[in-house]
Amino acid sequence: MTATKYLALTVTLICSVFISNAQTATDSLSTTKEKGHIWRNLKYDGGFVLKSVGNGFTQPLRWQKKDFLTAAGIVAGTGLLYAADTDAHTYFLEQGENAPQVLKEFGWYFGSPQNFFMISAGIYGFGLITDNEKVRETGVLIIGSAVTSGIIQTLSKNIIGRARPTDGDRNDFDMFSKEAGYHSFPSGHTILSVSMAHAIAKQFENIWVKAGIYAVGSIAPISRLWAGAHWLSDVGLGYAIAIVTVDGVDNFMKKKGAYSYAQPNKISWQFKAGYGTLGVVGTF
Repeated sequence: MTATKYLALTVTLICSVFISNAQTATDSLSTTKEKGHIWRNLKYDGGFVLKSVGNGFTQPLRWQKKDFLTAAGIVAGTGLLYAADTDAHTYFLEQGENAPQVLKEFGWYFGSPQNFFMISAGIYGFGLITDNEKVRETGVLIIGSAVTSGIIQTLSKNIIGRARPTDGDRNDFDMFSKEAGYHSFPSGHTILSVSMAHAIAKQFENIWVKAGIYAVGSIAPISRLWAGAHWLSDVGLGYAIAIVTVDGVDNFMKKKGAYSYAQPNKISWQFKAGYGTLGVVGTF
């Protein structure tokens, strides 16, 4: 099975989870076909995405002590990874030689912008068409986070101008470089894939489901290390930016009461075993 087929399967599974989590999707289809209703929701969600992006860039003006401590922790953690970049690069290259090709390809496709926004649009589009507010909210969370973190990583890549492992050593910088080989810091694939994984994982309580989602989201970052396309500190900072951005947008949405559902419809997964039966059951 090719990486493209695995990606298609992943998209299908992600959409299936949200479809199963939509309690009234079928009944609502007949009522949401009114273009005016869909257009109103689209305008509202689009406007909120813009507000969340604006809030993300002005939030440092309202930071509290814990926020400064978090920022200091990210800087310190990135510094530690930076010190280990050379050894880590050698290690991951060696591991990459025997890594499954399908995982390498999947990581590239899943973390690429066009596929990321295809999946995001699919999740949001389903919530919009079926008028399922929970799925719409998840789509807005993913898109708002991706736009915010995408702007951050684009500016960082261009301003810092760090060389990729294939173009220089860990200390090689060319600020404001237009060369793709000097757009390594932070990792864009990491930011997009982890942003989606973190946003979706927030919708579930079961630790094993969360772990599975985060595992899929981690394939892209690891595959970039296997390919020697990024330094470990590029990926580490990408992780931090994604997590902090998603949490920030999520907190902003809750603070503003953007969506009216009282409690999220979370799926509870249980392992069932008995005489003649064996499987996993999801209840919601």
